[in-house]
Amino acid sequence: MTQGLPPQKRIQAFSDLGILIKNLDAEEKALLFRRASNQNSWFTDISMEAALSGLAELLDVENLKEWLVSYSIPERNNPKKVGILMAGNIPGVGFHDLMCVLISGNIAVVKLSSSDSIFSKWLIDRLIQLEPLFEEYIQIQEMLKGMDAYIATGSDNSARYFNYYFGKYPSIIRANRTSVGVLTGEETDDEIEQLGKDIFLYFGLGCRNVSKIYVKDPEQLQRLFGILERFSWVAQNHKYLNNYEYNKSIYLVNGDPHLDNGFLLLKESSELVSPIAVLFYEVYESREDLKGKLDVSSPKIQCIVGDPNVVPQAVGFGRAQYPKPWDYADGVDTMKFLLGLNQDN
Repeated sequence: MTQGLPPQKRIQAFSDLGILIKNLDAEEKALLFRRASNQNSWFTDISMEAALSGLAELLDVENLKEWLVSYSIPERNNPKKVGILMAGNIPGVGFHDLMCVLISGNIAVVKLSSSDSIFSKWLIDRLIQLEPLFEEYIQIQEMLKGMDAYIATGSDNSARYFNYYFGKYPSIIRANRTSVGVLTGEETDDEIEQLGKDIFLYFGLGCRNVSKIYVKDPEQLQRLFGILERFSWVAQNHKYLNNYEYNKSIYLVNGDPHLDNGFLLLKESSELVSPIAVLFYEVYESREDLKGKLDVSSPKIQCIVGDPNVVPQAVGFGRAQYPKPWDYADGVDTMKFLLGLNQDN
């Protein structure tokens, strides 16, 4: 049992999983990718390769040490059952919650998404192989009733459902969020290409994907479009292409002004969340104006991509999809929440 497994051994298992992922056998990887993409055609080789790369970085031993130094993890506790409702928008998206539950010494009762059961189950199986004692502390179930606490991730609509059923329990309930990029006009071509990763990885389906950019001058948009041509491969995915063609037809029928490069639609909007294959943009006049716009939208912003000298909380271009262990979704400290479940034991 993990309550008899010292915290350092729990942490070591996750570090070992990171090493396993980095050195994953090509044949096993190809089989995993084939099975997962058959289940969910959004999960392409590029998407899953990026997901594994992000997980390997997340599980780097130095990152884990830096993350956990802020917490006092008990050697033993009375483990609580924590129900985890995982999303399925990108491969392995619920893994961080699982890691937090196990390292905190609690029991993870997991409801896998039907869109991501194969990839996430593979991660769980490999983790148990590395630390067999985790098997007693990971349960996969279809119904999550009678848990001591809940962590649920979904849409705004499902969040209302989760609040109704789980709100009376200790819980973390996440709704829709998205990410934004900030351009000053002084970016290098490489920085804009890196921004393309923030926009197009996972076809824009993740909460850390940039769905809107703030620009100082609309003339920047043509240069942006030119560099983003390097990501035309997204249109090879039929689901993405269908979304592009649908949204393009809507804009044309409605006479909505927009730019079009053949696989991405760029549209001016004060809204934050753009449809798939659409990138919203908004012009700002000054840093003060930009700060005001970001502050108004902050409850729905997961991540800001840009120059930290312009926006202090920004992450660098190309880094949106590579969070560190301490980059909690919605800014809610999951580990603090989980350790608090046992504070009276």
